[in-house]
Amino acid sequence: MTLFLEAQQRPPRQIILDLDATDDPLHGHQEGRFFHGYYDCYCYLPLYVFCGRHLLLAKLRPSDIDASAGSVEAIERIVRQIRARWPHVRILLRADSGFARETLMAWCEQNRVDYVFGLARNARLAAMIEQELAAARAMAEKTGRPARRFKDFQWSTHHSWSRRRRVIAKAEWTQGEANPRFLVTSLKRAEAGARQLYEDIYCARGDMENRIKECQLDLYADRTSTATMRANQLRLWFASMAYVLICALRRIGLAETTFADATCGTIRLKLLKIGALVRVSVRRIRFAMASACPAAEEWGRAARRLADAAKNRAPT
Repeated sequence: MTLFLEAQQRPPRQIILDLDATDDPLHGHQEGRFFHGYYDCYCYLPLYVFCGRHLLLAKLRPSDIDASAGSVEAIERIVRQIRARWPHVRILLRADSGFARETLMAWCEQNRVDYVFGLARNARLAAMIEQELAAARAMAEKTGRPARRFKDFQWSTHHSWSRRRRVIAKAEWTQGEANPRFLVTSLKRAEAGARQLYEDIYCARGDMENRIKECQLDLYADRTSTATMRANQLRLWFASMAYVLICALRRIGLAETTFADATCGTIRLKLLKIGALVRVSVRRIRFAMASACPAAEEWGRAARRLADAAKNRAPT
């Protein structure tokens, strides 16, 4: 969290926190091992929170729980730390339908935190967009291309919600069938229209999937093969620490280079996983690389920038 806060040159007006739960498949008999029907395997269900590329939380959990379990406590802690540094920043939570729960939405409403969550489809919601879906189907059949319509309305459940909330519906007809989607949000109509809210704000959460892939595929955050949950959480933290360090390297040392927007996997393979001769003396450490090393220039530039950044942070 400290690295995230210090990475901003000035307090932002608004930040978006992305929450997601993903599967971490297990192939042994580790503690907390359960079968998950959606993922069709034995797995853990870690909770991640990102702000852009910044990783703020990686919490290992068993998979016999709701996707949103523990999210209120996690967000409460993160928001408290952020507002201690930036008391006036606007915070928006973004997540899929697994997090559209009364406890989380009510907490957001009571603590000046906005949200936009996916909302699971049901018969009552589908009935609300029958006309829009019919219009989308007619347009798709006429043009031969996918068509979509949007609807904005107030809605509540029979029992689980404590109040009526704004719901956005996307009535889409594509590839010969209906593809309806729903969102629930605290944002007002004057702040974001239905189409803008869905296409520009909510759909951007898909980039978080790339961040999770970097953690699990590039940096092996899914290597949770130790017998106990506690030890596996430590392994997840090691991988998360590696992700944070590579992000800092990319932001500070690799700006304006060919690696400025590279993934963690690319940086690891092309910049870090290379051969060099290391000579250690009393006053310095010298790295001798092959003259044909394609990343030698970027490596040297990153080293100088990191050294300059360390000097600027040093107490006077």
